[in-house]
Amino acid sequence: MKITPTATLGCPLTASLDRWINNSVQKAAYRQFRQQVVEIKQMSSYSCRGRNGRRRGPLSEHSFGNALDVASFRLSDGHVITVLNGWSRGTAREQAFLREAFAGACNEFYTVLGPGADRHHANHFHMDLLVSNVTKGGRHFCQPRPRRGLFAAIEADPQTTASIKPTPFVGSSTHH
Repeated sequence: MKITPTATLGCPLTASLDRWINNSVQKAAYRQFRQQVVEIKQMSSYSCRGRNGRRRGPLSEHSFGNALDVASFRLSDGHVITVLNGWSRGTAREQAFLREAFAGACNEFYTVLGPGADRHHANHFHMDLLVSNVTKGGRHFCQPRPRRGLFAAIEADPQTTASIKPTPFVGSSTHH
């Protein structure tokens, strides 16, 4: 599994990203499509800038290598699922996959923003490790909030789901 273009990330984010890919993304892909994600396309990793691209105000977590913006996922058969088109207008399986991957990110990262959070995040998942006033006490800030039962496009076969073997991503990021 690779991330393209190559992402420059801090070590804590890399560890969370690895857990998210193995515990959420790959399992959701197998549940919905019976195949693995082989590539994640990212839009922004390390970038010294303000939040939402502003020149003034608080620095974005991207400025510290502490954030990643994910735009799409490519499956082993070559099918690409984009956040922009798949979130609301994709097939039932694409929508279920994206929502399950998003909900998994909400468990792994402290701040997760996606379509519906605001106009800046309509085409990607923003994931970071910022612990702010909103997230004090170990709570995570996730917008939009995942809901129960949202991800059931197809029922998973317990026998095949139990046999999912996560594959770690290799050679896909630059660590700081």
